[in-house]
Amino acid sequence: MKQVFNFNAGPAALPKEVLQKAQEELLNFQDSGLSVMELSHRSKQYESIQNHATERLRTLMDIPADYDILYMQGGASLQFSAVPMNFLTEGKTANYCLTGSWSEKALKEAKKVGSTHIASSSKEANYSQIPDYLELSDNPAYVHITSNNTIFGTQWRTTPELPAKVPLIADMSSDILSRPIPVDNYSLIYAGAQKNLGPSGVTVVIVKKELLERCPDNLPTMLNYQTYAKNSSLYNTPATFSIYMLSLVLDWVADQGGVEQIEAINTEKANLLYHVIDSSDSFYKGPARQDSRSNMNVTFTLPSEDLTKKFLQQASENGFVGLSGHRLIGGCRASIYNAVPLDHCEKLAQFMKDFRTNFM
Repeated sequence: MKQVFNFNAGPAALPKEVLQKAQEELLNFQDSGLSVMELSHRSKQYESIQNHATERLRTLMDIPADYDILYMQGGASLQFSAVPMNFLTEGKTANYCLTGSWSEKALKEAKKVGSTHIASSSKEANYSQIPDYLELSDNPAYVHITSNNTIFGTQWRTTPELPAKVPLIADMSSDILSRPIPVDNYSLIYAGAQKNLGPSGVTVVIVKKELLERCPDNLPTMLNYQTYAKNSSLYNTPATFSIYMLSLVLDWVADQGGVEQIEAINTEKANLLYHVIDSSDSFYKGPARQDSRSNMNVTFTLPSEDLTKKFLQQASENGFVGLSGHRLIGGCRASIYNAVPLDHCEKLAQFMKDFRTNFM
């Protein structure tokens, strides 16, 4: 089989061991005679899969007992609407921290629901950094952040400090499970699975039970978080195969030594690539400010558009996949999520060095 080095931004790399396990069980899950994709979501076999995923995630992330773990569909984009519909109540204002395109999209949906306020923004700096300030509105319903910004390559390094009783809500689609976080500092965390948790199709929502009391009864059923909390995410058919894959990925994270060990590897991978960028005499330039750099998405540019095209072409010829920058900003981007092996980053770092040498 052709070897490739997958640096796609999402859907992204999955651990080889997880894919092999899924392949082994694809036609006959635990001697049921059925594929996981054929199991009834009401069956005991599927119930064991979902319960295992929930227990694993709770342990790995140290999620307190007063939080529910929900499985929804529609990706993070649906959450952009669901969050304000559930928690932006009359007389309150939703506060958003703008750090890139996805936070802009989240704000756009909230504006359709009620009053909004930009609590911080780095737009004027072309989203090259995490904002240095936080100015809340009166009567904030919540504060929303995007913890990692895939397009611009920036990441919140610490959790914002908020006044008591102000919920902190985070879109962690692209860095969940990449490092330990204090879950109890957040009231709600959501994440599309297709970066660090598994394949596309399922969105994990971690929500404080106390916050669920705010959900209004007049919402569409499938946009009300209470629907999922009260029915163990089984009100309708969930994304059963995606949740099965999620459970396998969580087992893999545990086998690697847990989130702390994953963070150490991720840091080593990122440092490898950033060192190449920083030591290239500006042949490669990283647009993200150093104290805001992402450990998940390493963005960089080359001296010219022509060189960028040559870099991407030669990278592709050498088996490197997914290095084109987002269409909004161009350049290059290496997405180095949990499942991207360290040795793939070592090979990319060496390719970058060799390419520079050949064109100097």
